Amino acid sequence: MADAPFPTPVPADLGPSGAAARPGVVVLTAHPQMEHSRINRRLMTAAQQVTRRGAGVGVGVAVRDLYALYPDYLIDIAAEQALLASAELIVWQHPVQWYSMPALMKLWVDEVLSFGWAYGPGGTALRGKDLWLVATTGGPRESYHPDSYNRYDFNAFLPAYRQTAQLCGMRFLPPLVLYGAHRAGEPDVQAHLDHYTQRLASYPHWGELDTLLYDIVPPVPPDTRPDDTAALTPFGTN
Repeated sequence: MADAPFPTPVPADLGPSGAAARPGVVVLTAHPQMEHSRINRRLMTAAQQVTRRGAGVGVGVAVRDLYALYPDYLIDIAAEQALLASAELIVWQHPVQWYSMPALMKLWVDEVLSFGWAYGPGGTALRGKDLWLVATTGGPRESYHPDSYNRYDFNAFLPAYRQTAQLCGMRFLPPLVLYGAHRAGEPDVQAHLDHYTQRLASYPHWGELDTLLYDIVPPVPPDTRPDDTAALTPFGTN
């Protein structure tokens, strides 16, 4: 959990019962065309309906549809950071686009996970939390193979996710992936939705969590990032 207090108050979230609560699970979903999504829209809707067992009356899951919240790409960094302060589990739910995350989610990472807050000197706000990737792919599972067109196992595309979690002191949980989402049959889709909501509802009571350790975060030197005056120098930033 976070080691330091936050200057911005954590916004209240309404659980299914209508009671205000501080959510322990925050789902950040990013799909540039959510209204046309076959799977991610249903995943988002399912998450909104979850009530976490044993988490207290009214405590559900805070779901953030980034493209709906920030159509102008102007992210409210203070609000996002304040909500993360209440989280134990942070979920990134999105379709895989060019072997990575959609553009707005990448911008969210760039701006919200800031130096001195999420990592680096004094950046302990996310330390001890869990990060879970819930992704959908266009290619079927067999396409993520050396003999197929994606050439690599899906895990080969995850180092940036893992290292982001590690640098922030978070534990990167095994991803939940629905391969070939646009062709998946309804029984498989429903089973995937059921598994997703069961996991959200039962967190942190997942048996395997006890076997997943947090990595030691190596120190990041204070001069890793430019100071506030760097933009005024002839060299600027990188």
